[in-house]
Amino acid sequence: MPPVNHAIGTPFIELQQIESTNNYATALVHEGMAHHGISIFAHHQTKGKGQRNKSWLAAPGENITTSIIIEPATLTISKAFGLSKAIAIACHQFIQSYAGDEAKIKWPNDVYWRDRKAGGILIENIISGTQWKFAIAGIGININQIYFPELAHAVSLKQITGKSYDIINLVKELYMHIESSLELLKKDSAAVDEAYHNQLYKLNETVKLKKNNRVFETTIIGVSPMGQLQTKQSVDEAFDVGEVEWVI
Repeated sequence: MPPVNHAIGTPFIELQQIESTNNYATALVHEGMAHHGISIFAHHQTKGKGQRNKSWLAAPGENITTSIIIEPATLTISKAFGLSKAIAIACHQFIQSYAGDEAKIKWPNDVYWRDRKAGGILIENIISGTQWKFAIAGIGININQIYFPELAHAVSLKQITGKSYDIINLVKELYMHIESSLELLKKDSAAVDEAYHNQLYKLNETVKLKKNNRVFETTIIGVSPMGQLQTKQSVDEAFDVGEVEWVI
């Protein structure tokens, strides 16, 4: 896990506008200028990246859009979902501290409030041979934006609480949650698994999923250590990340 000599957010690179903070972080890796803890924040992303090759849309200056360079160190790539869970837990704790207990982690690593998306995570791994060199954790959290014309199920902290926030202060708060969550992963991965499971969106509830052209109802019963969504209907099924879509 990460060396302790570089805390998350050290250094903190603040940019007014960039295509993608993940791309910026990846370029630092390829240029040999990366180390654990470097964090890039942009007031405006013109080509933000989301899951499943989707765009992350965020109004300029109103939200958290950041990427963090993480050195997995002793973790192997087979444990990649453990890191994803740790980042999701940190984002959940951050949002929960403002939005309350209705915040949940939606598999694989979105944060929802009620049935609306408050934040999302995209982790891109850089592997050399069999060595997991770096993970780039891209995080988007809706803060002060109140209109989401292209996103029917989005929600922001301002919509939830009625308050406006200082974005820079909040992103540095988020980094502290991530630091703590990574330390927990280093010391007790079972505790990370438990925390993730305890906050899982729609756990033990019936949901509607879509796989290819098949839309079906099933009950969420958990997530495997490898990151598969585990469900139960007439038979038990497990799905890889990207294999199914939620139908809300």
